[in-house]
Amino acid sequence: MSRPAIGITIGYDDEEEGIHVLRNDYVRSVERAGGLPLILAPGGPGDAADLLSHVDGLVLSGGSDVDPVFFGEAAHPKLGNVVRERDEFELALCREALDKDLPLLAICRGHQVLNVATGGTLIQDIASEIGGDVDHDPRRPRPERVHEVRILEGTRLRRLLGKETVGVNSFHHQAVRDLGRGLVASAWSSGDNVIEGVEAPQRRFAIGVQWHPESFWADPEGFAPLFRELVEACR
Repeated sequence: MSRPAIGITIGYDDEEEGIHVLRNDYVRSVERAGGLPLILAPGGPGDAADLLSHVDGLVLSGGSDVDPVFFGEAAHPKLGNVVRERDEFELALCREALDKDLPLLAICRGHQVLNVATGGTLIQDIASEIGGDVDHDPRRPRPERVHEVRILEGTRLRRLLGKETVGVNSFHHQAVRDLGRGLVASAWSSGDNVIEGVEAPQRRFAIGVQWHPESFWADPEGFAPLFRELVEACR
């Protein structure tokens, strides 16, 4: 049986213009789950349907902040780097994937893109807008668990991970605020109740997580079930 092809979005280098970047962890995670990773070159919104016709599933990867223009807000003073072209492209990819019921795993920025693509909004800066004791961007090694999340019983995420609470890594200062249409919250950070997981129950497979599960691809106690379920849904 041929391996399902999983498209992975790619980001832009913050330091050097014209350079695209993607952490190897995404590729390794898809490979270990039995999928064939295909890197999706950034294009225009009109390319979304053609690109997705070549893959069986989609991973929306992490990266820069989402421009608040896409959820109807002015820029917060703490808004980080935004790349309008990437936002437009990935919002179109996400909507097309949902329309086609293509299996979708959305990670960190991708989790936020999923929410905005379905009409939701974002907290633009957690520290200044909601505060709390949880540092969501502590600048620690990528596979280091820095806080816990609580997972709602009865959700697909809970079934896959099999635990009520899990430790996660964290590299973000934006977060989901108002949920998009068709999405339910499945996980929250312990301490400040920031939404850390969303899913679309009516879809074949559509899950977003705020942390970076791909960073644990070599850890037997990591988040491999997320990638395995994505690949299995593509079969």
